[in-house]
Amino acid sequence: MKKLLASAAVLVSLAGAASAANVGVSMALFDDNFLTVLRNGVVQYAGTLDDVDVQVEDAQNDVAKQLDQINNFVASGVDAIIVNPVDTSATQAMSEAAASAGIPLVFVNRQPINVDSLPDNQAFVGSDERESGTLETQEVCRLFKEAGKTEANVYVIMGELSNQAAQQRTQDIHDVIDGSDCGVKISIIDKQTSNWMRDQAANLMTNWLSTGAEFDGVIANNDESAIGAIQAMKAAGIDMKSVVVGGVDATQDALQAMQAGDLDATVFQDAAGQGKGALDAALALAKGEAVDQKVYIPFQLVTPANIGDFLAKN
Repeated sequence: MKKLLASAAVLVSLAGAASAANVGVSMALFDDNFLTVLRNGVVQYAGTLDDVDVQVEDAQNDVAKQLDQINNFVASGVDAIIVNPVDTSATQAMSEAAASAGIPLVFVNRQPINVDSLPDNQAFVGSDERESGTLETQEVCRLFKEAGKTEANVYVIMGELSNQAAQQRTQDIHDVIDGSDCGVKISIIDKQTSNWMRDQAANLMTNWLSTGAEFDGVIANNDESAIGAIQAMKAAGIDMKSVVVGGVDATQDALQAMQAGDLDATVFQDAAGQGKGALDAALALAKGEAVDQKVYIPFQLVTPANIGDFLAKN
């Protein structure tokens, strides 16, 4: 089976695929800022199409609940299914459930573990996580060099450890700081998971601060975690100009933190674009049309210098 790569532009041509269709959507978690934008992207785009109905369910971060939702979609006879997986290592069973019923399935945002062996009527729409943590960490390196540092100590806040995005973004950090292009010797004091959550990141940062270890920055797998770390640092009276903080997603809250001078770098992930692309792909597959099985929508670095280009997005 030939696997293809495509840019977001390819998805535009799929808009015409929309016809009378019922699409079941299972989201990993409603209570997540980025995933809310993605979910709204699906729902709002569906509202612009004729005879397209979407049924959106909250898996509440429960793999078993998500698989039940997929089985229920199959039983109700939906024309296609869109899944934002809770656990990217548990997607094989979801693929099999849809495939056995002959119902097209599109994974969105979180890359499934079986992405290279998806059936003909299944696809993945998201972004290449090799770009996200790389862009973020490269900017952290640049900012340290700009500040005249030759060495720096950082904390790393990871997302859910079972999630492919968290795994890849953390690997990106290591690849950049271990490479020859960073230009600064960066040492990781500690790295722990916040499960993508702001409150958990705040608690984690508070614990790190209590050790009294000197540090120069925080590299987080997502903006919510970066914001949680910022809140803990500000509560401890730390001057945010003295540390470098990076995140990923370019959520509205993150952009506000950047405008306030608290967040130094983030990486725009087109949540609404991924949602639209997933629905386009699902509708095309429901009509029996071929789509690229891997559709990557590029990440873009966001800094105070170009933040104006992103304020109306996500």
